[in-house]
Amino acid sequence: MDLELTGKRAIVTGGSRGIGKAIARELAREGADVVIAARGKDKLEATAAELSAETGRRVVPLVVDTGNETSVNALVERAVAALGGVDILVNNAAVPGGISTATRLDQIVDAQVIEDINIKVVGYLRTARAVAPHLIANGWGRIINIGGLAVRKAGRPVATLRNVGVAAITKNLADELGPKGINVTVVHPGATRTERTRPEPEKDLAASVSIGRIVDSREVAWVVAFLASPRSVAINGDAVVAGGGSVGPIYY
Repeated sequence: MDLELTGKRAIVTGGSRGIGKAIARELAREGADVVIAARGKDKLEATAAELSAETGRRVVPLVVDTGNETSVNALVERAVAALGGVDILVNNAAVPGGISTATRLDQIVDAQVIEDINIKVVGYLRTARAVAPHLIANGWGRIINIGGLAVRKAGRPVATLRNVGVAAITKNLADELGPKGINVTVVHPGATRTERTRPEPEKDLAASVSIGRIVDSREVAWVVAFLASPRSVAINGDAVVAGGGSVGPIYY
């Protein structure tokens, strides 16, 4: 299937490594030019050079702190200038697993909760707010928010909170922007193999996955690439789970 992404212009936050890097790679392989954005300049530049050489597309590294409005607005302005516009936003910038590791009420630290929400939930809103006028002017666009399967699990209240927040803003944005030709979706990865995954924890995590193994970051990226394409028009405001299936629970 041709995803009709050739010539599209994308911004991927958190794009220097892990799932974000895999997403940027797949979008570029499908013919899109991509701005990858993160906080670390050296890693961004190395990733951009690698992906550009591999795919033959423009991959532009831009430093951003999504916890800061001024930084986000500057990112979008520079991305539009570099690519000549923007069609797709993938919100992925967040601390993997979250800043707060609290499993009980008495372990919760207010500052960690606020920082987690500021980066992942408010950060996604900031970036969407800055990109939306460009998508509206195009009359077409895609926003894909990367959440996480903690949204469906108890045991880490702050991790659940931030991913529920991502799901909530996704639906609100979808209802507002859908009539303007812009689809907004959320992808919930589960445990995912990236360049930082160690073999032993991976074996333990696989026991709870229906396909018998954890998914690879590229397999999550395939889902995101489809959602970024014009072919995904029938999906808006909803969550797509990309974790290989959870053993036991039934969701409907």
